[in-house]
Order: sequence, then C-alpha cells, then structure tokens
Amino acid sequence: MNNAETKIRRTAGTGTLASLLSVGLLSAAATYAPVSYGGATFKIDDTKWISIGAGIRSSFTATEGAADGKWSNDFNLDNARIYINGQIHKYVKLEFNTECFPCTSSQGGDVMMLDAIAKFEIMPEFNLWVGRQLVAAERRELNGPFYSAIYNTFGGGTPFEPSDLNVRYFNDGTSAGAIGRDDGANIWGAFFEGRLQYVAGFFRGLRGGANKDDNILYAQRVSYNFLDVEKNPGYYTSGTYYGKGGDIFTVGVANQYQEDGAGIAGDAGTFRGTSVDVLYEQNLPENMGVITFNGEYKNYGITGFDMTSRQLVQSGAVKGFPLFEGNAFDLSLMYLMPQKVWIGQFQPYIRYTDTMPVNSTNRNLYEAGVNYIIDGHNARVSLMYMYGDLLTKGNFNFTDTAKGDSVSQIMLGVQLQI
Repeated sequence: MNNAETKIRRTAGTGTLASLLSVGLLSAAATYAPVSYGGATFKIDDTKWISIGAGIRSSFTATEGAADGKWSNDFNLDNARIYINGQIHKYVKLEFNTECFPCTSSQGGDVMMLDAIAKFEIMPEFNLWVGRQLVAAERRELNGPFYSAIYNTFGGGTPFEPSDLNVRYFNDGTSAGAIGRDDGANIWGAFFEGRLQYVAGFFRGLRGGANKDDNILYAQRVSYNFLDVEKNPGYYTSGTYYGKGGDIFTVGVANQYQEDGAGIAGDAGTFRGTSVDVLYEQNLPENMGVITFNGEYKNYGITGFDMTSRQLVQSGAVKGFPLFEGNAFDLSLMYLMPQKVWIGQFQPYIRYTDTMPVNSTNRNLYEAGVNYIIDGHNARVSLMYMYGDLLTKGNFNFTDTAKGDSVSQIMLGVQLQI
C-alpha cells in the first residue's frame, strides 16, 4: 500500500482520527490496498514525493441536566489535523500527522504530534512500521472517528484501550500512550489474496507507576474477509464503505496484554483485553440502497489491582491507571437510501451500547440518528439523539461507587477532510 495513500484517519478514544492523504504513484509490490486520492502531492523525482492533507470535525451538543432538567449547550472543535506523507524509496516511506489539543474554545488549542512513522513496505504479506502509531485493537480503534460509521463512536461507545485512555503522554504511571497511539513497532500484511489480514506489535504501554519493570505491551489483530476484500491503507479499517467496497462480511479478533499494565505503584495489575468485531455491508438488489451492520464485543480482565486502590485513584489521592475490567458490546444498524437529495444521501441508523464492569454499576446507551453523506467519509453531516446513563457515568469511573442518571443528549456533527 503506497501510503501517500494514507489518509491517516484513525484515532481513538477521547479524541478522533483523521484523514488520508494520497498520491497517484502506486508500487504494486508495496501493498494490496489501492491508492486513496486526496490532498496535494508534490513530486521530487521518479522515486521521491511528499503529500499534504487536512481534516476537521466539529459538533454542537445539548445535554439534559439530570438534577434540574435544564439543558447544557456546547460547541466543540473535536479534531483539527494536518497530514503529511512521503516516499524516500520504493519500499521506504514516512508519515507525520498533527492534532489540535485541547481544541476547546476556552483553551484555544496547541498543535501536538499525532503520528510519526517510519514505514518499510516490502510485500503484501510482510511490512514493518516503526514509531508512534495506532496500537492494534478492535475495528472502532482502527477506523478512528473519520472512518467510523457513526460520528460519536467513542463518546457513546465501549470502554477504552490502554493507549486510548489519555490524550497526553506521561511517565508517572497515568498513561500508556495517547489517542490510540503509542511508541513501538507493528508488523502487518495479508494472505490469500488479501482475505486474511493481520497486524502484530509491541509497545511501551504503561509508563512508570505500576509498571516498575518496564514490561512491554503486546497487541495483535487478525481478521478474515468472507465476501469482498476490504481495501484500506496498512492495517487500518473502515466502519462503512457506503456500498462502494462491494459486499462485505469481515470478522476480526484482537488482543492486548501487558504485565503490570494497570494499577498503582505497590498494587500492580496484569492487563489482558480481548475483542471481537463484525462488519456486514450489503448492497440491496435493484439499487435499493445499502445496509450496514457493525458489532463489537469486549472482554477485559485485570489480575491484581483491588477496588481500594481504584477508589484512591478515582478520588485523586494517588496516581494510577484504572483500566476497565468486564464485558461490553456495541451494535449498530444503518440504511443508506439510494435517492440523492440535493448534494447527498440520507443514512438513518440505530445503535445500542452496553458496558458491564466488574464490581461497578452497568451503563448503557440508546442512540438513533441520521447521516447526510455528501462525499463518503470526506464530507458528511450527522444528527443524533442519545439516551442512557452512559452519558453520566462515562467510561472512566469503574469503582463500586460510580453512579449517574439516564439523560438525553442531542448532537449535530460535521466532518470534512481532503
């Protein structure tokens, strides 16, 4: 996959992900994925080039107050990114992407490094990426916000992976990467004409704190395409192809493991996170539209790190890394209408998320919305209504004292990228 093609879209958790920049030169031996067109590409010579692109996501949110019934009103710049890709040699490429954080109106926003990857793309079966990059996880993480089917995929979704629990990197036992990324290496590729896709990597994981021995975090994902083969840059994924990727039925399994990857100094916990995800997308006959189903299940476990220590971290008395432990799932179904209305198509959807932590209260979310698709993932507007106690309990506090009421929320989101 020639990654001037990389609209580097993905990001996770509290943040979002971004866009792919592309170039027209593709070395067939370099990857099984096609070129993604977008951004601007500058050719240096027959081998070298550099490309640049950008992506933004912005939203308005109104949330019902549980106590007084009053509604809050908030405007947010969710993402503002610049993407840079380049090729030095037929098999050697690089990628550098930035993000705005925090992008809130009260704090303005600073430019931070999102990705910095040295890429050795040799053949469809074997490629190596080294540097700051996405950690292998479930489809939602590898979609990132720009390539997920739903705008609020993280805020209304299942609990976060270690690398997605923070938006900054710290060495005091409170972070294991940021925005779904970490410093490390990934080997990825595909076999059987691209049907069997894999990625395996090792990363720093939790820095300091409970991880006093500097144990490495290991992450793997394997997926199989039963119908048409998904075509994405590297090991990335998409939550929908709007029917343009053919008929898709893909099942993926991911796992992450780190000894002493959770907890506090003196009460470390070994983390293991396993997930299964499914994407089914079907073009209906007679040009009757497209149906898309996304399903995700997580089972996360921690050996060690008791509830007393969790309470201390939650109260702010000590620094630590209190990851989710338990089961969670996220299901969504959408229908892309075939008729074009003005410059786009409507795509109504429904979604349900349920989180069942160990020794803490369950939390869920019901969601219904509609996307207005102008240019696939490059230009769309989304309107959604959400209801549940996940909005108040959140995906960070998993102590036995966590509580919150079910409330309503309305969100309007816009995303553009090139």
